[in-house]
Amino acid sequence: MAIKGCCSVVKYLVVLVNLLFWVVGFLIVSLAIWMLSDPTFLISITQNETHYMIALYIFLAVGGLMLIVAFLGCCGAFKESQWMLTSFFCCLLMVLVSELAAGAWAFQNSDKLDNVVRAAVKEAVQTQYGITPTRTATLDAFQKHYKCCGAEGPNDWQSSAFNNVERPTPSIEISNQLMSYKVPDTCCVPNISSEECKKATQTNLIASKKRGSHIFSDGCMDKLVKAVQDNMKLICYGGAAIVAIELLTLILSLLLCCAIRRNDGYKH
Repeated sequence: MAIKGCCSVVKYLVVLVNLLFWVVGFLIVSLAIWMLSDPTFLISITQNETHYMIALYIFLAVGGLMLIVAFLGCCGAFKESQWMLTSFFCCLLMVLVSELAAGAWAFQNSDKLDNVVRAAVKEAVQTQYGITPTRTATLDAFQKHYKCCGAEGPNDWQSSAFNNVERPTPSIEISNQLMSYKVPDTCCVPNISSEECKKATQTNLIASKKRGSHIFSDGCMDKLVKAVQDNMKLICYGGAAIVAIELLTLILSLLLCCAIRRNDGYKH
């Protein structure tokens, strides 16, 4: 005999929430695949490339686990199966605990985020642009999108690997650095011709007054820090909403499981 009354409402609420989880899981899997195939994602610049790939595979596994959890929850509620609902409860509880642990770690290390982003952008400009293809593509995308050039400004390219020079040490005088150097084409402001852009990126920065109007003067570092912080706020709000829904779902699934057990007891 199927459960009735308020318990049937709980049953369909569990189904509805698990359909939502299935959508979220599918979006996570899709996003992870997209991030694996697109090197220009914002967070990629703040990570060691190997660690970044490992994190993405973990992210992909979490999305897959959410799909399985949603499947168990939907089927368990529809079929009124205690073992499926119990499996769903245990899996969802593990996911929730993992999310809370990850959230606690992120909160404790949030004060380090600013320095991590700044150091990563500086390192990418100085030693990785033109050397590591993924970092080159990432920096090009950032410079275009945020209308910036270099880490703190165009002068950063003067001592970069892009200009085939070693990173400067504190003992090296500014006068010993290259007086004429190039910057990437993505530093050019929009709406100028390719010829003007080419001249601007290869002209002596100190000697040319016109270059400043053709090249972005702002560095990317501060803009990226602000963008990461804004994205982290959105992630925190979204994560808090998901945790609240998961807690509600745990309670509903427990109530439904008890109702099914009580209903089975009446039948016997």
